[in-house]
Amino acid sequence: MTKWEYVTVPLLVHATKQILDGWGDQGYELVAVVPGPNPEQLVAYLKRPKDA
Repeated sequence: MTKWEYVTVPLLVHATKQILDGWGDQGYELVAVVPGPNPEQLVAYLKRPKDA
């Protein structure tokens, strides 16, 4: 069974691609994006397989 590690990341509207590309380079896959604490911010949930 695959075990996962997760991270939540605040996304800035003007830098969303750069932020997600950086986490993608570390092996994370985007799971969901939800509204953040204010209208200008979103929060991304990402996952990657955990090292055994």
